[in-house]
Amino acid sequence: MTATEPAAGEVVAVATASRPAPGATPPRTPLIARTAAELVGTAALVAVVVGSGIQATALTDDIALQLLANSTATVFGLGVLITLLGPVSGAHFNPVVTLAEWWTGRRGGPGVTARELAVYVPSQIAGAICGAILADAMFGRPLVKWSQHDRSAGHLLLGEAVATAGLILLIFGLARTDRLRFAPVAVASYIGAAYWFTSSTSFANPAVTIGRAFTDTFAGIAPASVPGFIAVQLVGAVVGLALVAVIFMGTGPAAAPGDAELS
Repeated sequence: MTATEPAAGEVVAVATASRPAPGATPPRTPLIARTAAELVGTAALVAVVVGSGIQATALTDDIALQLLANSTATVFGLGVLITLLGPVSGAHFNPVVTLAEWWTGRRGGPGVTARELAVYVPSQIAGAICGAILADAMFGRPLVKWSQHDRSAGHLLLGEAVATAGLILLIFGLARTDRLRFAPVAVASYIGAAYWFTSSTSFANPAVTIGRAFTDTFAGIAPASVPGFIAVQLVGAVVGLALVAVIFMGTGPAAAPGDAELS
């Protein structure tokens, strides 16, 4: 998204075995199909984020309108991707979502296996890079041009940790309360809101962060800022899981998103 789903995105899936979400891994779907869904879904998410940013800056010089256009496109794009690909892979589109589900699974709940983790994360990263390159290609820009957009300030890192913690709390909170059927709308809405209430504009996704370093556009992030963003995203994921454990203690099924069903 986190999305994936969220795009993370961020992202996630649904409330029954037939309709999974960010965290749901349908057991009868071949691993190659799930891997393809994660790669294509993450690529499409980043293409939406980067492409809408390029389009926005071409249409107006007003930064507020640019952000509004970028966030609106992301909300709709993420919601569609989660709805479409959630039943296949769980629509994680986000390494922190996959890592969080693997962690909950190894502690006794449903979740992705170590093998799936090892395949999902590289696919998400590769997809994010491809999505950024595709967006640049569609707008006639250099296919790879490292971003010059520095995002290393402390308040931006704090905003990114908050954004990621909130995404994990949302996804796994929905799973705990058996409401993952609302994930496409809920995850997309959260990311759209987080664009505006966090100082970092809510990347909340290591794969998307890496992909956005490949484009020197409105949505880009300087390569030097990437490690710091990823570090605080991981911290945010830990905080989010801790909040889930406390807030939803004894609530519903002892589940990760995979129990029901990511942007």
